[in-house]
Amino acid sequence: MVGKVKVLIVDDSASVRQTLSDILSSDPRIEVVGTASDPFVAAQRMRGVVPDVITLDVEMPRMDGITFLKKIMAQRPIPVVMCSSLTEEGSETLMQALEAGAVDVLLKPKVDMRQTLLETAATICDTVRAAAHARLPAARAAALRPRHVERKLSADVMMPPPPGKALARTTEKVICMGASTGGTESLRAVLETLPADSPGIVIVQHMPEKFTAAFARRLNGLCQVEVKEAEDGDSVLRGRVLIAPGNRHMLLQRSGARYYVSIKDGPLVSRHRPSVDVLFRSAAHHAGGNALGILMTGMGDDGAAGLLEMRQAGATTIAQDEETSVVFGMPKEAITRGAAMKVVPLHLLSAEIGRADKE
Repeated sequence: MVGKVKVLIVDDSASVRQTLSDILSSDPRIEVVGTASDPFVAAQRMRGVVPDVITLDVEMPRMDGITFLKKIMAQRPIPVVMCSSLTEEGSETLMQALEAGAVDVLLKPKVDMRQTLLETAATICDTVRAAAHARLPAARAAALRPRHVERKLSADVMMPPPPGKALARTTEKVICMGASTGGTESLRAVLETLPADSPGIVIVQHMPEKFTAAFARRLNGLCQVEVKEAEDGDSVLRGRVLIAPGNRHMLLQRSGARYYVSIKDGPLVSRHRPSVDVLFRSAAHHAGGNALGILMTGMGDDGAAGLLEMRQAGATTIAQDEETSVVFGMPKEAITRGAAMKVVPLHLLSAEIGRADKE
């Protein structure tokens, strides 16, 4: 994108509008072109300047954010980042927003709002810049990463690098998938097409706590396979998909021929928790050639190093192609590093899972 990313902030809270404006304006690559207290005021602002990205509150007077989002997507699609408090009810509402076309989600804390937003300023700016690059109307995403910005850590903080020697094969394949911006709808597109007896799947999708539970429940109602938010010790079984819980790392483990997951706290890895790199490294350690690694749409490079480690350990590795990625960041980095054996469009990923199951 040439020039600054133009952003319109829509929120009924004056303090939120001011804080987001201060944060986004501090980034030299972003220009706040206006603020609005509700969708009607926003529509007036957009007659003067069409923004590249809109940050949109969910609950507002006169018209709620979901309704306004649907109008935007129907009339003039613009990347929209939804803003909401982290609640069970809010997570379900935001899943509706993602289905309706929202590119990403930002968290609005209920207490110490300004201070918490300021502490996550870099994340907010990253999210807005990523949204500006999203492909529409295919963009369907959620990557909420509420966190302090810290030194970027690798998976070394969770476990040592794999030895480089593939483990003996078992009769069961394990499918390891990672995604960020654009991943919620992309994962749905893959999982919906899988038969009930598909090999066990473990997934890291960048989302916060409670959002991953809502995401898993939604998918479980749509898919033939069982989909659940992973719990510590859950077995990786045929016909089951385990999604890493928000704000916790998920590692693949092996006991004899049995695979299971370990859910752990720990520092941010590649600036994420859960981190795709952590899951992929654990797969390199404990599954080797029994694994298939798939790195999908997302901003940044989380998962690229881990996918390379999986390949070096004997796994089959795939990156989603640019044309079908909402944001071609993570897959592109994996391809650049030589981590991906194949580059595959979204609609063919389920076939690759079936092919790996037969090998």
